[in-house]
Amino acid sequence: MAQVEATTERVVAADAETVFDALADYSGTRAKLLPEHFSEYEVREGGDGEGTLVHWKLQATSKRVRDCLLEVTEPTDGELVEKDRNSSMVTVWRVTPAGEGKSRVVVTTTWTGASGIGGFFERTFAPKGLGRIYDAVLAKLAAEVEK
Repeated sequence: MAQVEATTERVVAADAETVFDALADYSGTRAKLLPEHFSEYEVREGGDGEGTLVHWKLQATSKRVRDCLLEVTEPTDGELVEKDRNSSMVTVWRVTPAGEGKSRVVVTTTWTGASGIGGFFERTFAPKGLGRIYDAVLAKLAAEVEK
């Protein structure tokens, strides 16, 4: 079983604090950023960054739906970590300044993949599919904070 990783990034025309606050706002802004791949969104505890417990279903393909229950931590400034209680999946959001009034957002998701031929296909195709999903999230994020 190998580690599978998907990384997506975008430069957003808003300062890092504004962008981070939007991402960490699970009870408000975050739900607006999710494309159609996400369903059953529910904040179960907290709602603002560290200490939040949030649930959603992520439909990566027509046949693959992942039921996620994520614990949110903020290990360092500008970093949100979402650890799924239901799997090995961990998503890390990093927001850093990228020049005057801009910030770079990098989202990386890792999980332990399947073995065998299924694992080969997962390692080959899942990062691209997840990358497209997170591209959509980052586009909605940019539209939200660049207002």
